[in-house]
Amino acid sequence: MTINSSEQIKRVLVVGGGTAGWLSACHLAKKLASSSPAGVQVTLVESENIPTIGVGEGTVPAIRESLRYLGISETEFVRECDATFKQGIKFANWARSPDIFGSDYYHHVFDYPDSGSGDLTPYWLQNSNGRSYVDAVSVQGAICDRGLGPKDMTVPEYEGIVSYAYHLDAAKFARLLTRHGVDKLGVRHVLADVQRVNCDESGDISSVTTAAGETLEADLFVDCTGFASLLIGQSLGVEFIDKRHILFADYALAAQLPYSDANAPIPSFTISTAQESGWIWDIGLSERRGTGYVYSSAHTDHDQAESVFRRYLGDDDGNLSVRKIPMRVGHRETYWQNNCVAIGLSQGFVEPLEATGILVYDATARMLAEIFPASRSVMPIAAKQFNRAVQYAWDRVIDFIKLHYCISQRRDHPFWVDNCDASSIPDTLQEKLQLWKAQPPSVYEFPSKLEIFNLANYQYVLYGMGFDTNIGTQLSGRYPMMSDAIDRMTDISSYASRLLGSLPEHRTLVEKIKKYGLQKI
Repeated sequence: MTINSSEQIKRVLVVGGGTAGWLSACHLAKKLASSSPAGVQVTLVESENIPTIGVGEGTVPAIRESLRYLGISETEFVRECDATFKQGIKFANWARSPDIFGSDYYHHVFDYPDSGSGDLTPYWLQNSNGRSYVDAVSVQGAICDRGLGPKDMTVPEYEGIVSYAYHLDAAKFARLLTRHGVDKLGVRHVLADVQRVNCDESGDISSVTTAAGETLEADLFVDCTGFASLLIGQSLGVEFIDKRHILFADYALAAQLPYSDANAPIPSFTISTAQESGWIWDIGLSERRGTGYVYSSAHTDHDQAESVFRRYLGDDDGNLSVRKIPMRVGHRETYWQNNCVAIGLSQGFVEPLEATGILVYDATARMLAEIFPASRSVMPIAAKQFNRAVQYAWDRVIDFIKLHYCISQRRDHPFWVDNCDASSIPDTLQEKLQLWKAQPPSVYEFPSKLEIFNLANYQYVLYGMGFDTNIGTQLSGRYPMMSDAIDRMTDISSYASRLLGSLPEHRTLVEKIKKYGLQKI
């Protein structure tokens, strides 16, 4: 069947730049082949006067596949984005109050737990042999503790001996995506301030008007205008669903620090240190550290929060420049309304505890490109599918972030007490936790391809935090291979020891990549 020309979607306008805008433009241009006669022209319009917020500079392993798919060299990415490798997150003082029990930590790493002939979790629960959960099922916690990289120089681009993502400078990443989108993928780039959104009689957006009076028309619009949500929020009136009753953190203080020593080790993981009313992120890039305090303004005042943050930074004299960033926690009621799709902060936002920002924006941008409607007549069907999928993703993200708080044993501040109140815990998460007290989580509880966080993510957090799953005599009979499981845990420890003797220090790896480059795939 030939699609009527009036039904064809030939022009997409992405309004807003930054990481979300340029990931959206690149995914659309890559998939829809704007250079071909039947392709879709992708245009991105952005202001020169709006800086990148850059609250989070961490990613998850899915970004590797996106960079490879888009055709970006990993060597170029590392060199141009001040990038380093991220093998997971080190959570310090989340499980118990350090003032009472002393400091502790656990790793949520990116390698899946060894599954061999079956899940080791129930065997570890019965007999840990003094090993932490991560060390029992993976080699990666030991690699992180030793300050090593996830690969060596013999491993090609985007491949690793263990799984990894990146830490990056968000502004530099947006510039790399801009150049790649324009030069390699055919994205048309317009620098202008959008002042008005114009709708037709049907309620669809027909065009936007810039401060210079230029009218930019399109068939489909992608709203990447950040918290302002100029298109889907202000113009189309889609409501914002506030989630602060579940996730309390609504402000961040952010600061950038140079290394005091140019040869200082760079952690190959994000450090997340729990505080009285939130947590502090600490990310090592190749040239600087990116830090910030995410906190709940309902549980502390801004001056106290800044005092806590500066104490962590060792800046009691107040010399460092600190930005205060309000965070609108929640998401839109719908994400694709009429002919407008929201991606980025205009779609939704929660604290960057598990690098949820770039993760969700990249995933939904690629989803949009993959289910892009063939014609205007089927756009409502595509929109319905997109909205259902994105809603599911945000619900699961909120559950997973809340998990970190509500299973904590900290009771040293009202922030932690309130996070354990059942009224603040989604029913879906409460049901899972009730089940997991009686039996370990199963892969069958994460059946959807749209799961943002899966079984392994939950296992690392649950058992890193000391969650109590009671494997009693009734259940122990289901797991008869204890001897084999202990042997496998021993093999994992032996393999970790071999890797510790062969992998390079993280800073050394990054510096060699910048100097020599990685092998092309």
